Amino acid sequence: MLDTANYTPRLKSLYKDSIRAALKEEFGYKNDMQIPRLDKIVLNMGIGDAVKDTKKVKHAQEALTLIAGQNAVITKAKKSIATFRVREEMPLGTKVTLRGDRMYEFLDRLITIAMPRIRDFRGVSGKSFDGRGNYAMGLKEHIVFPEIDFDKVVDMLGMDIVIATTAETDAEAKALLKAFNMPFNS
Repeated sequence: MLDTANYTPRLKSLYKDSIRAALKEEFGYKNDMQIPRLDKIVLNMGIGDAVKDTKKVKHAQEALTLIAGQNAVITKAKKSIATFRVREEMPLGTKVTLRGDRMYEFLDRLITIAMPRIRDFRGVSGKSFDGRGNYAMGLKEHIVFPEIDFDKVVDMLGMDIVIATTAETDAEAKALLKAFNMPFNS
């Protein structure tokens, strides 16, 4: 049995032991608080077919809860849009925000287990930063995560993954994610 009181995720230990010192040296930070770190990871599934079948949102919520290891929240429409047959408060997707140890555990599973299982994978784009040190990427299939039982999958669901860091610039954020072995292709 895992002793959760003394357990530290592998990537969190790696960050504390070697990545912080390497980033401090590379960018010449004067203060340890300037060193970029992971702030949160937000997972989001928007279900376009939810207008026709609201059960699909429930399936997506269950899948995202399995992947994240934490309860996912159903997101609802803020206003009605007649052309898309969307009504106010209609469930349209699901999301979850990961922080702390769960965030490091998810990033570790994403990089070491899920990404290598993606078909024709050649790395993730190095240009998907927002200018403020946050990185966004999308997956076409949620079944690349080992928590999802392939035989019980009803629909193939895509998902967005946003990695928010405390970095001031994209270069600092990219250096941080590269240190975590994020497979950038450029």
